[in-house]
Amino acid sequence: MDKASRLEKILPNGKGLWIPIDHGLSDYPNPGLEDTETLIRELIEAKVDVIVAQKGLVNHYSHLCQGTQTSMVIHLSASTRHGGDDASRKVLVGNPSEILTRGGIGASAQVNMGTTGEAEMLEALGKVTTDSHHAGLPVLGMVYARGSNLNPVSGDKTQGVAQAARVAFEMGCDVAKTTWTGDVDSFKQVTSAAPIPMLVAGGANTGDTRSVLLMVENAMGAGAAGVCMGRQVFAHKYPGKMARALRRIIHEGIPSTVAADEFNL
Repeated sequence: MDKASRLEKILPNGKGLWIPIDHGLSDYPNPGLEDTETLIRELIEAKVDVIVAQKGLVNHYSHLCQGTQTSMVIHLSASTRHGGDDASRKVLVGNPSEILTRGGIGASAQVNMGTTGEAEMLEALGKVTTDSHHAGLPVLGMVYARGSNLNPVSGDKTQGVAQAARVAFEMGCDVAKTTWTGDVDSFKQVTSAAPIPMLVAGGANTGDTRSVLLMVENAMGAGAAGVCMGRQVFAHKYPGKMARALRRIIHEGIPSTVAADEFNL
């Protein structure tokens, strides 16, 4: 399978329902991740396109995806809550050369733009995109505008989020994870910042399912290609139903209220 075929599998018709579950490395116990195998089976049954996880988890559970439409992308960046001043500094803990043999289909790496260690994180992302290019693997760039050193361009309504998306593109990523900027107009600036698919994050679990689904509907209307949404799904009381509702919005264009009613959310 070449890179183009891998991209089509994980972004069918250019749309993607991606669920990251890599949070257990940085924070544990973590609600929703206690029974990982059951969660993965539920996400596969809901026909999510991608599960993003650390390499040990992919190595252990990727066999569950065989023969399904769900693939696994390996997140190569890591830090833990115990890192003190370095807690936001992500380091590489793997290499694209091990992704296929562990059962993955692509790579993911993170940059926290505006935090101490930004330069090293950019360098690490560059290494991942270079090695993945030679291996024919797609790369997800999780680039966040979130650090205390953040210095957005004057008048930037996105407060650096559009630049974060642009960074992912310019660094050679094939897909970018981005954050919702609060309204359609400002988010259009994010999705127009680069010609690669933008997957919107969900943020901390709010418990307000319908607001999350409406945000996704609005993001799709503003040019998003789907979601890369973890805690709003795996920490949900009904993760499978939440994933199914998201799938209806992303892949079928169903209004969020209809999707919520359909799955009693």
